[in-house]
Amino acid sequence: MRVALLGVSHWHAPMHLDAVISSGGEAALVWDPDATATRRFAAEHGLATAQSLDQVIEARPDLILLMGHPLAVPDVAIQVIAAGVSLVLEKPAANATGGLMRVVEASRRYGSFVGVPLPNRFGPVFRAMAELEAEGRLGKLAYGHFRIVNGPPQRYRDDGVGWMLDPAIGGGGALRNLGIHGIDAALSLAQGALRVVSALIGNRIHDEPVEDHAHVTLCDEAGTLFTVEAGYTYASMAPGGDFEWRIATGNAYLSDRGETAQCTTLDDGSTRMLAPEHPGMRYRLFMADTFNRLRSGKPPGVSIEDYLAAMQIIDAAYEKANS
Repeated sequence: MRVALLGVSHWHAPMHLDAVISSGGEAALVWDPDATATRRFAAEHGLATAQSLDQVIEARPDLILLMGHPLAVPDVAIQVIAAGVSLVLEKPAANATGGLMRVVEASRRYGSFVGVPLPNRFGPVFRAMAELEAEGRLGKLAYGHFRIVNGPPQRYRDDGVGWMLDPAIGGGGALRNLGIHGIDAALSLAQGALRVVSALIGNRIHDEPVEDHAHVTLCDEAGTLFTVEAGYTYASMAPGGDFEWRIATGNAYLSDRGETAQCTTLDDGSTRMLAPEHPGMRYRLFMADTFNRLRSGKPPGVSIEDYLAAMQIIDAAYEKANS
């Protein structure tokens, strides 16, 4: 599978490159609007460069992985979609849902493959839930809690993407950037539409124009509650922070804390440890799944429609919090 990586100045670029290679793919070309960033990334990893987006498209890779500045990405994505090349679209792909909608409409018009790397769908609790469901042992979903709290916003300036802290470009703060993973988890489990019950955002410790923490409560049509917590409040500049996914069902209590994961079941009185999946591994699983789906002609496991749904919930949460 020949993959072109665009927007390689993005802080996730090395992780995506690792995912491509570990999944048996070939990083055929790299490109970034910043020529210096293109040369630097290519030199660091021994990769070929393209001089322009047109050159990338003319090379007809099997897949383009697009990262970049949210004000520029939609136009690039639409050009890729119109050229008939399959796409993986890294977030944030637009500064607002309206901007993303242009890409969604192009995807619908051309019937394109557009996947979005929300890789926590490949975490161990979802695999354990699927196994229990197949055995008829899962039970009714009671609630889910999804927390992702990383370090201070200064990390983004250090990574050369200070625009993440400008709400006019990034579209928000910790909720839009990190909380989207929890929102997506809730959407993946919800029965029927989700509504925002309550939303609170705060900015207590960082003097930034975006929020540094957020709490959102959601409810689906079956009455299942979901809580999402996101923050830039973890007291470390190291990657990662405080991560926890907890899901309760009629027969199981599942938790994923990144380094550890476990599943307790009522019917057999057992607690078993689940094999943890580190963030880099989740991106690898996402890419391997994407390759398999492209080969078999299946739609993406996490699509641009899923991304749009999460963006719309976040819009509603910000509106609720500011009302």
